[in-house]
Amino acid sequence: MWLTSGVAGLVQVSYAARVLCAVALVFIGQGISIAGMVAFRRAKTTVNPIKASSASSLVTRGVYRFTRNPMYLGLLLTLAAWAVFLASPFAVLWIAVYVAYITRFQIIPEERVLSALFGGAYEAYKKRVRRWV
Repeated sequence: MWLTSGVAGLVQVSYAARVLCAVALVFIGQGISIAGMVAFRRAKTTVNPIKASSASSLVTRGVYRFTRNPMYLGLLLTLAAWAVFLASPFAVLWIAVYVAYITRFQIIPEERVLSALFGGAYEAYKKRVRRWV
């Protein structure tokens, strides 16, 4: 984002406003990510996204009532904070790249594994709760 932030020019917003908004997004994003990790720890299941097949329980409580992917959502908000701080409209494109990449190469494969592990319970959960928000 930083390397490409000057391509489209900058949005004219005061430095203080950019910092305030960026800090707020980071706190919200990291709070959502941490809430997801805490929910996994309470359920005594793996937090490691590479080892989805090691999941011992389907977590649907806490922040997982609102999003199936709070940790990825938290990272998205942190990237949005960086884009806001940079004041670059071009930086927003990198957020879209992140969403496309993480959905295709991480979330969809995780969903396949969770469907195999938890069957109908996971399918019902997917119908109730959106992937992102």
